[in-house]
Amino acid sequence: MSRRQSDPLRPLTAEERHWLTRISRSHSEPAAHVARAKAVLAVAAGQSYTAAARGAGRCSGDAVAHLVSRFNREGLAAVEPRHAGGPPPIYTRPEQARILSEAKRPPDRVLDGTATWSLTTLQRALRRAPDGLPHVSTFTIWRVLHDAGLSWQRDRSWCATGRVLRKRKAGTVEVTDPDAEPKKS
Repeated sequence: MSRRQSDPLRPLTAEERHWLTRISRSHSEPAAHVARAKAVLAVAAGQSYTAAARGAGRCSGDAVAHLVSRFNREGLAAVEPRHAGGPPPIYTRPEQARILSEAKRPPDRVLDGTATWSLTTLQRALRRAPDGLPHVSTFTIWRVLHDAGLSWQRDRSWCATGRVLRKRKAGTVEVTDPDAEPKKS
């Protein structure tokens, strides 16, 4: 006989049941998501935590009890695993959004000193901004851009060909390439 459940599963809504069923049958979802969805559905069907764990391919009924408790609090978000160890993430969603918004902004030639973004110029702009990130690294910027599906080759900002501002001893001058138009064709 199983012991009394201290935090029994709340009744599932129709939408939650639909999504849990869909995730539990999926072949493209991560295995951890599928196992968690199967365990919650088994508990909802009246099985014990131990039987639900075995049915989901897990060993521990205690883990299912923790999952059910988390599902009662968070809903479908409980199917996603949380941060599982190591140092806590420094750059969370708001900081990542700040990096992406800076990368999507066209650079100001005077303020940023560039016509196109590189990882170093993005880092400099983010560190200098009042709402920026004073300790962000180029690797962190690259990782955020990569995770967002951006690539340097495909998403580079471009400048006008044939004209460039150069710093000279006498000041900044505009240099024009007379062969720029023939080179374009």
